[in-house]
Parts: sequence; structure tokens; C-alpha cells
Amino acid sequence: MSSTATTQVTEILNYFGGTWHKSAATEFVNVSNPATAEVIARTPISSKADVDAAVQSAAEAFPAWRRTPAGERIQYLFKLKVLLEDHIDELARIITLENGKTFAEAKAELRRGIENVEVACGIPVMMQGYNLEDITPGVDELLIRQPLGVVAAIAPFNFPAMIPFWFLPYAIACGNTFVLKPSERVPLSMRRAYELLEQTGLPKGVINIVNGGKEAVDALCDHPTVRAISFVGSTPVAKHVYQRSAAAGKRMQCQGGAKNHVIVLPDADMDLARQIIADSAFGCAGQRCLAVSVAVTIGEAQNGAKPVVDGRSTKIAGHENGNFIKPTILDGVPASSSLANTEIFGPVLSLIHANTIDEAIDFIRKSPYGNQASLFTTSGAAARKFRYEAPAGNIGINIGVAAPMAYFPFNGWKESFFGILHAQGKDAVEFFTESKIVIERWSRQETRKF
Repeated sequence: MSSTATTQVTEILNYFGGTWHKSAATEFVNVSNPATAEVIARTPISSKADVDAAVQSAAEAFPAWRRTPAGERIQYLFKLKVLLEDHIDELARIITLENGKTFAEAKAELRRGIENVEVACGIPVMMQGYNLEDITPGVDELLIRQPLGVVAAIAPFNFPAMIPFWFLPYAIACGNTFVLKPSERVPLSMRRAYELLEQTGLPKGVINIVNGGKEAVDALCDHPTVRAISFVGSTPVAKHVYQRSAAAGKRMQCQGGAKNHVIVLPDADMDLARQIIADSAFGCAGQRCLAVSVAVTIGEAQNGAKPVVDGRSTKIAGHENGNFIKPTILDGVPASSSLANTEIFGPVLSLIHANTIDEAIDFIRKSPYGNQASLFTTSGAAARKFRYEAPAGNIGINIGVAAPMAYFPFNGWKESFFGILHAQGKDAVEFFTESKIVIERWSRQETRKF
């Protein structure tokens, strides 16, 4: 994990108190360009003390930020949207450089992030409570929403920019202060995004970054000042963050892994299904938590798995040292095989054969994951049955990637999600606020004349 400095390698800094700071870390992780294996940056493995410095900065900024009217808080987000639009190509190139996805995919990722900024600009409406007069004569009751305080997010490598924006805009628009722990493997995208955030004029300490690995994650989970943790990553780490944060009395939303199924009925538009399923399974190198990884075709069942397409040992001329893999398709995977339930997180599509739609839905039911499931059909009755019975949080009908828009929550069931309130939309507002009930009675006195 340790590395030595090389020329033209970016030294990643932490950000708190409105200033970039060099970590006291003695251990670093090399950040490599996946296409060339060239080292382009070094991420510090920040210590508990580094985390505490970022959290304390956020805590000091919270009282004034909480008292800033919601209508004023979102003005910074309006400025951020413009900056992100103006720099979308630049940011997309950085994502491609450190993550390896195509430029088009990187821009699409940023577009989804910008959508969350746009939705969070509606906080003055979305954060409103409700009230009722005369719950008993002369007594009124109302619900108001208030920010939590310091909140933190732990982001994965596969969407370096989009996933932090699932959380950051809503958190600060609701009046919280925010600490981000990006993936140590892809720190450059949010480093640049924070430079743009600086240009909005946000008060010092409202947004913060601490880079690192497991020690930084555990420090955020344990820190008594951090009120909530948002996480996206693998299921084992999601469970760890969920359990450790719960032990510290925090609220959590932890998105885990997935093994997403798509069922293809004989009446489906096969040309449409083939194109969409291929895009879902192999786009972004299969490294999307909503990527289709198991296709269930209705027909005669077969035994044994054989590679129809083998994408291993791929070499690209001029990039021989890079990390490349072409699509792989495994046909006839038994439903009982570990391949049917193991998240590969790569451009691999397994084909399972079933006799009926009920049998196909049962495959999904037996999966430990429940992120998304899709059905391709021209039958409205079959579509309704699938929507009604499929045990997954995001359902697609003739859709390969059932990714909810920013104003809907990013659902997940079973071991794909740990928590109650999801990312995005109204769920995000509820997650980043506490509701307070106020019951009022005023004594009857002579009305003063003004």
C-alpha cells in the first residue's frame, strides 16, 4: 500500500476550515490511471486525528450555518449548478483519468449529480413541516424540521462524483455541515469539485474532505460529533459501517452490493431487449450497482455454465500495461451456482433458463440482494405481476437500468441496503433533518391594543 513519490504525481490534501491541509499520514495509496497503470496521485491514509480536525471544523461552522435561512443556503447551490455545468467536460475527463470509464459515461454520471443539486434547491419547500390548529380548544400542534448537525458520507470508487452529490447538496441545504471521505482510489474528481464549491463562497467549515482508508471510516463511525453516516460500497463494508455507526448512536443509510436480474419473456421485443440488456450489463464495465448481471430467459432449462463470450486476457494496442477486460457471457448457469448470487462487479452476464415467470421471480426471491430487477415483455398483465411480486427496491419494465431520478429515492432491499431512509429526494430531506413536535397553548388574556 505504501508508495514513494514520483514526478508529476498529485499530492492529495484534506480540506477543512475553508483551507487545504496536508495530512500527517505516513502511509499513502497510489492512484493509477487504469488505462496505462501510470501513477497520477498519492492519497494519504489519514489518521483519527485528521478526521477529528475535519469534524471539529464542521462542528464550529454548524451554529451559524443552521441559522442561515434556507432560501439563502440554496443560493450557493444555484451557483454550484452553474459551475458544474461550465466545467462538466473538465470534470468528466478527471473521472475518466482516475476511474477508467468512458468520457460519455463520465458526463452522464455528472449529469445525475447535477440533477441532485437541482432538486436540493427546492429545500425551502421540501423541508417544510405541517400544523393543525385546535387539536383541543385553544391548543395548536405543529411539526418542524431541523438539521442534525455534522453529517458524513463515505463514497465508493465506481462513481467518484455522482454518489457524493447524492448526499452533499441535501445535507447542506437542510442546514447541516458535511464531511466527505472519498474512495482513496479516486480522490481527484471530488478534489476538483470542492475547488468549484469554494468558488460559490460557502462559509468556512460547511463542507470538508478527509482522505483515507479503514481508519478514517472507523473514526467517522465512532466520532461522537458526527450525527449521521451515508455510505455506498460493498455489502460486507456496508454491514460494518451500519453496525459500527449504530453502536455509536448514529442514523445510517448504507447502500450495499447487488446481483441484479432481468427476466426476458418470449413475447418481448427481442431487438430492444438485446440492446438494452447489453448496455446495462457491460456499460461502465459492469461496475454499476444497478447493472444487470443475471438474465433469466423463459424456456427449456439447461445445466452447466459455458462461456459464450470470453473477455479475459484483453490487450489494447498502445495500452499494454492497462487494465482492460471485454464483455463475458456465461450461458446455462445453474440457479444453485455461486455465480448466480456472487457480485462480480465487472462486465459479466450470466444466463439462467426458467420454465415460467413464477420460477424466474423465485430466482430473484432467493437472491440475498434486492437492488433492482427488470422485466422485458409486451404483456401488461405480466408487467403488473412482476411489479407486484419482484422482491427488489428498484423495478424496471423494458428498462435495463432502473435508476431513479433525483427526486425519487434510490431504493434497495435485503442486503443491498441497510437503513430506512434512502438517498435522494424526500428520503434525503427526512434523513438529514429531525422532526420536532410543538404543542402550544396561550392563556386567555385581554388582547392588547396596538
